[in-house]
Amino acid sequence: MTEDARTTDELLDAIGPAFGKLRRGVLQEVENPISAKDSTRALVLGFVLGCDRDKGEEMSVGGIAAAMCVDPSVASRMVTDNIKAGYLVRVPSQLDGRRAVLELSSQGREFMRDFRRRQRAAFEYITAEWPEQDRLDFARLMLRYVDAIDNLKNRASGDGA
Repeated sequence: MTEDARTTDELLDAIGPAFGKLRRGVLQEVENPISAKDSTRALVLGFVLGCDRDKGEEMSVGGIAAAMCVDPSVASRMVTDNIKAGYLVRVPSQLDGRRAVLELSSQGREFMRDFRRRQRAAFEYITAEWPEQDRLDFARLMLRYVDAIDNLKNRASGDGA
């Protein structure tokens, strides 16, 4: 059945399985594959990068575990891998000097710049046969979707969005 021939219910029911396929290593199938190890490292580094130190946000191993919905021991192993690779460093918390928090090293920042370039190249490779407007529309809608996910906390607490 073509995309255009699907009913609304069929389209919406297909979203979950489609997201499942995205998580199954699609970046390993492109022209310049991204390894599972690099994808995992980038996921952890992305959570650290997402913290706004100017707003008093800090990321710890426990924060990584919560953000990834994994056991703290799993998060600890992921963080340790990034530290050993030279991408993360532990630094004293600015809010509580007894705690250690995570920061990207200069190598970690360079890794993320390269990873994001490779993600874009993968997107362009996967959508190479799409009309340009479809690519841009999809990108815009995907970013809107991710923003809506980020705003779920506000919606749940009645603060907006």
